Amino acid sequence: MSMTEYKLKRDACRPKVLDKYDIMGFISSGTYGRVYKAKSRNKDDHREFAIKKFKPDREGDTHHYVGISQSACREIALCRELRHENIVALEEVLLEDKAIFMVFEYAEHDFLQIIHYHLHTERKPIPEITIKSFLWQLINGVAYLHANWVLHRDLKPANVLLTSDGIVKTGDLGLARLFNQPLQPLFNGDKVVVTIWYRAPELLFGSRHYTKAIDMWAVGCIFGELLALKPIFKGEEAKMDSKKNVPFQRSQLTKIFEILGTPNKERWPTIDQLPDYCHLSSFTQSPNNLKHIYQLMPGAKSESGYNLLAALLEYDPAKRITAEKALSHPYFQEDPKPIT
Repeated sequence: MSMTEYKLKRDACRPKVLDKYDIMGFISSGTYGRVYKAKSRNKDDHREFAIKKFKPDREGDTHHYVGISQSACREIALCRELRHENIVALEEVLLEDKAIFMVFEYAEHDFLQIIHYHLHTERKPIPEITIKSFLWQLINGVAYLHANWVLHRDLKPANVLLTSDGIVKTGDLGLARLFNQPLQPLFNGDKVVVTIWYRAPELLFGSRHYTKAIDMWAVGCIFGELLALKPIFKGEEAKMDSKKNVPFQRSQLTKIFEILGTPNKERWPTIDQLPDYCHLSSFTQSPNNLKHIYQLMPGAKSESGYNLLAALLEYDPAKRITAEKALSHPYFQEDPKPIT
C-alpha cells in the first residue's frame, strides 16, 4: 500500500464532524478560526457544545499547509490534561480536511455579556452576591490551573464563561503555558501576551519572567470591571513598529497610575530591575486613588471587597495575593456569602 493510499484509508476511517454533531449556529471568529454552537446527533445525548475550528498554518498566499498552529497544539495538550468544574471541558478533538476541531462543553454567556447587560439593559449594578459568586468561581479555576503549573496569560471578561446554571468556566487556553520552579523566561515566541487592559504592570515594564501573579492582576481587573461595569484601566495600546519591536505602553501605565498612584521602590522594591524602568521618571507623580475610585463603583459595598481588590492590584508581583489565599479572603466569608 502506498503512503497516499494509506492516508486516504486512514482519513476515511476518521469520524466526521457532521456525522457526530448538528451545527446550530455561529458563535464567533478570530485569527485562530471560527466557533460554532452544536448539538450531538446521538439521540441519548441532549448536551450542547461549542466547536472550535482552527485554521491550519500555511506559508504565504499559497495553500501550502505547514501543520497545526502552535496555539492549537498548546490548547489541545493542556485541555486534555485539565479537568475542573470551573475550567471549560474539552470533550474531544477531531481532524478533518487538514483542519482541527476542538469540541468543548457549551456555556451560554460570558462575563462581558453580563457586564453589558447590567450596564445597558438593567441599568443597575450586578448584585453583590452575584459578583462574589462569579469571582470566587473564577479564582477557584485559576487556583486549579496554578496548582497544575499552568499560567492562563489571557484572562479577560470575554474568556470567562457562564452556564445557564450559574457555573463559571474559564476558557480559551490558547495562550496558556506550563511553568516551572525556578521560573524560566517564557517570553520567547510570544511577543505580546494578555489583552492590554488586563496586562500586569511588570509586563508593561518589560518583564521577561512571567509568574502566577500576572493572572491574579487580570483577576483584579475583572473584579473591578464587575463592580464598575466598565474596564478600570482602559488605555490605548501602542502597536509594534515595522521591525516588530514591542513599544512602551505609556497610555496603559498612565491609566494604572491615575488610580493606583505612581509606583516607587518602597511599594515595589524590584521595579528598578525591569527593562523599561528608565521611563518611570517621565511620568507625573500621582497619589493612590483606589479607595476613592472603589467607593464610586456601583457594585462596591464592603471594606473587605476593597481590601481584596487592593491585594489583587498590588504593584509588586511578589506581594500580590495568590489564588489559593484569595479563596479564603474575608470578602468571601462575610454575608452575603458566595454561591459556590
